[in-house]
Amino acid sequence: MSQDESTPARREGGRPLPAGEVYDWYTRGMALLGHGDANAAVQLLEHAVAAEPASPSLREALGRAQFSAGQYLAARETFAWIVDRHPTDDYAQFGLGLSARKIGDLRAAVEHLALATAMRPDISDYGVALRGARAALARA
Repeated sequence: MSQDESTPARREGGRPLPAGEVYDWYTRGMALLGHGDANAAVQLLEHAVAAEPASPSLREALGRAQFSAGQYLAARETFAWIVDRHPTDDYAQFGLGLSARKIGDLRAAVEHLALATAMRPDISDYGVALRGARAALARA
């Protein structure tokens, strides 16, 4: 008898869990994201976050996948969770700013992108995004 037949399937909220453990879900999710399959990455990373909800690194990975999948409201919520608990996390500020811009909240986008840029002026992507958000806000 296989393990699947001899042991009850693990479940989360009524859904069967993917094979492996949290680290496996994270690494597979990041590999999927790297190969352009953001929606599948979101699915795996949601399981990881549900299993370890206090992990900022898992939430950052989920936020990246959500953003790449075009789930901008979800990405904003995910990055906001990190920023609420870790306001000096420059990448979370950046992700929150990008997500806010995508949903049309230009003032919030500028605020969070400016914070990310102030924290890490050496990361050119932050400054480019900030200038773009400021220009969009000026046109609005």
